[in-house]
Amino acid sequence: MPAAAVKPKPLPTQSTAQRPVLLDLPYAPVEKRPLPAGRPREWYITHNRRLKAMRLAIALLDSGVYLPNQARDETIRDAAELIGVHPPSDTTCHMVRALMRYSR
Repeated sequence: MPAAAVKPKPLPTQSTAQRPVLLDLPYAPVEKRPLPAGRPREWYITHNRRLKAMRLAIALLDSGVYLPNQARDETIRDAAELIGVHPPSDTTCHMVRALMRYSR
């Protein structure tokens, strides 16, 4: 008899479709640390713009906007109002669409 025929059958695995998955668990935000000193002002502006664009891209994905062409400036600004950040500039809106485009 081959060795494979003697092997016990593995236990069935549970997929997430067969049991509820709690995604809305309360979470603690990451502790904020001060930004490194000594960089040019432009670096801080770009850094904060990227963080804002990431937050907005995540909010859009959570709301069902998955494609960059669905994310018009008005949609992005509505998402900003929803999550409580200042309305983004045209440059930040462009960055949000770029993040959505390159994450695919």
